[in-house]
Amino acid sequence: MSLAACSSLPALASRIERCRACPRLVAWREEVARAKRRAYRDEVYWGRPVPGFGDPRARIVLVGLAPAAHGANRTGRLFTGDRSGDFLYAALHRAGLASQPTSRARDDGLRLAGAFVTAACRCAPPENRPAPDELARCAPFLDRELALLGSARVLLALGAVAWDAVLGHLARAGEAVPRPRPRFGHGAEVRLREGRALLGSYHPSQQNTQTGRLTPAMLDAVLQRAVRLAAPPIHSECLDEPAVGDRADQLDPPGPGS
Repeated sequence: MSLAACSSLPALASRIERCRACPRLVAWREEVARAKRRAYRDEVYWGRPVPGFGDPRARIVLVGLAPAAHGANRTGRLFTGDRSGDFLYAALHRAGLASQPTSRARDDGLRLAGAFVTAACRCAPPENRPAPDELARCAPFLDRELALLGSARVLLALGAVAWDAVLGHLARAGEAVPRPRPRFGHGAEVRLREGRALLGSYHPSQQNTQTGRLTPAMLDAVLQRAVRLAAPPIHSECLDEPAVGDRADQLDPPGPGS
């Protein structure tokens, strides 16, 4: 069955989770899930490709690099169970796009409103470095996911690999990508047709956040720009349909000062 036959995000998620197209990534993700980190030795690792997560009517789509070996490869949800996720979802909560500032497990009640989180590569890669051919095999998943997210107005690339993946998607979708090809940078912005936009942010990896290359204020500024570009305004209200990959029934509004 072609990906075009996946007419909904849950159907696409099921296809993604069954993928075994890249032998190196399959071997690595499954070995990590078998060996485990000592702190998680009593947990059952996900150990499979990880689909996107969030609001199916999202106007902002965040694209990351790949699942972390002991984060999403363990929990089964992107940016969940690791410090990168702590940094990212705290920022999304401050922006009014997430129901809570933490992301610990698939069943922790986290909901996104107006935002969707996905990745260029769906399996945890060794040393966090997917090979070009592995990214190419994952690209159709990103293409189909973005096609199903018909309300998306802003694509926010977290890191240079994600930036290139989004530009590749746009070219395949028939978008007139500017020449010369736009370069990645924190705060980079490319205006697309029909009022849409591509934004760039440094990835919330520990390498970036612990060295000060990416600060909470820097990520907040990019998210604030994304919210403005994604008008009409996004509100953290209860959604009529459940977020993809979420088991919670309610969306709790952010607390005071968010």
